[in-house]
Amino acid sequence: MRASNHLIGVLNFLTFLLSIPILGGGIWLSTRANNTDCLKFLQWPLIIIGVSIMVVSLAGFAGACYRNTFLMWMYLFAMFFIIAALLGFIIFAYVVTDKGSGRTVPDRAYSDYYLQDYSGWLAERVADNSYWAKIGSCIRDSKVCSKMARTIGGVPETADMFALRKLNPIESGCCKPPTDCGAVYVNETYWTGGPAGQGTNPDCSKWNNDQTQLCYTCDSCKAGVLASLRKSWRKVSVINIVVLIILVIVYVIGCAAFRNNRRIDNDEPYGEARMTKSQPSMIQI
Repeated sequence: MRASNHLIGVLNFLTFLLSIPILGGGIWLSTRANNTDCLKFLQWPLIIIGVSIMVVSLAGFAGACYRNTFLMWMYLFAMFFIIAALLGFIIFAYVVTDKGSGRTVPDRAYSDYYLQDYSGWLAERVADNSYWAKIGSCIRDSKVCSKMARTIGGVPETADMFALRKLNPIESGCCKPPTDCGAVYVNETYWTGGPAGQGTNPDCSKWNNDQTQLCYTCDSCKAGVLASLRKSWRKVSVINIVVLIILVIVYVIGCAAFRNNRRIDNDEPYGEARMTKSQPSMIQI
């Protein structure tokens, strides 16, 4: 067990490095929110967990290398709650992104998104009018819709070309009217009215060719945001699961190192010598 101190030191250094992807995942989620004040509830849990793992890993590294029992005890105590928090976040992320996906559209490469396909805490939060005002501002300020414009040989793309584009959920939900509205394509963000389907989808009346409005108030835009968040959270959760498994392994070895430090502090012998000391033989040679 004497080697456990060196092993836990190495593993804690690796854990320190592994905290970087978690911290990076939180920062990446914040960039998905276009660096504004909305959707920050997505990034802060991961950033806090990432920073905590960094600090605790350094404490565990010092405790193992210098055989400091107090630091090792604090390391194990804090790491237990970090593992529990990370596990809880992973479960939470999968639960709130469990339902919902885009609907395929005939003769289109992109999908349409409908708010009724999503449910749960995240859907309710995004759909809340007061909160959506901030999210809609994020999308509008990012100018994601204006970036959709394409030209082929100096000529704007046609409706047939646009139908072959694989739009991301934000582009499909916020930058064009839903397909079932029957609107006629003029360019990527300008559509003329079509009576077919109007009245069956409330978003048809919300669409506006004003480039500052478009479909930012549509339920399809909210559904597109939810689809984008679902994809982002699932990617980050894969990294978190790998890190969680490694943290559990490090925690188990840390417990062994902690027991090892206590034996050294108490001047307890190892192996067979320890058994001889605690239960000496009746026959002395």
